[in-house]
Amino acid sequence: MTTPFEELGEEVVRAAELKKTFPLSRKQRKIEKTNLTKKVAVNGLSFSARKGEIYGLLGPNGAGKTTTLRMISTLIRPDAGDAFVCGHSIVKEPEKVRDKIGFMTGELKLEGFFTPDYLFNFFGAMHGVEKSVLQERKKTLFERFGIDKFAQVRVKDLSTGMLQKVSLVVSIVHDPEVVIFDEPTNGLDVVTAKVVTDFLLELKAMNKSILLSTHIFSLVEKLCDRVGIILDGKMAVEGTLEEVCGNTSLEDKFFEIYREIKGELV
Repeated sequence: MTTPFEELGEEVVRAAELKKTFPLSRKQRKIEKTNLTKKVAVNGLSFSARKGEIYGLLGPNGAGKTTTLRMISTLIRPDAGDAFVCGHSIVKEPEKVRDKIGFMTGELKLEGFFTPDYLFNFFGAMHGVEKSVLQERKKTLFERFGIDKFAQVRVKDLSTGMLQKVSLVVSIVHDPEVVIFDEPTNGLDVVTAKVVTDFLLELKAMNKSILLSTHIFSLVEKLCDRVGIILDGKMAVEGTLEEVCGNTSLEDKFFEIYREIKGELV
């Protein structure tokens, strides 16, 4: 009997008809000017990401990008549908999925009292990384991102850029096969943003699979092998940049699709 992963071959991540609905509070209904008590954040979303590629989910705020990545990362459970990471179901085998992924988000909250050194050791132990391997990996990553000079500084005293770097190395402490980034450069200065994007390309060169969400056109054009444009929780179009855009720019193509689906001028 073959697993979904064996059937897919080089496809490492596959989302299959994912759906997620959230209740709307009275305040939220007022803000969104709706009488509906629920919001469908993701509505039957399907796509796949392959080994050694960077796949981008592109869409405006509220399109369902973050919800999708949180479902694939097993942080929230889908109402319907499923996703497979290296052949493991996020619904039936969430613990096996967590072994295969590293998930980074700007909303990751690291306890301010602890140091980068302590946190790296803590998360490494949590993932069952051998001590000798952990220390070698820490040395490599801390030097790569300049964290070594701040290894014993408490998180609350770190700059925003350094904190983002610490969050990144902590998320990949176990050398995962699939790396998931939610808005990887959001809120970063240009120098730190380049460090992060350069590292994503390094991970790709190491044959990792990278799945990221963004609303930044230039980031997709620079990094992504394929892109899926999400609007209102649905996949509007996906493919390589050439397949999606043809002879036009990604930005122009996005707003063309946006006007067709939303019926709004931008």
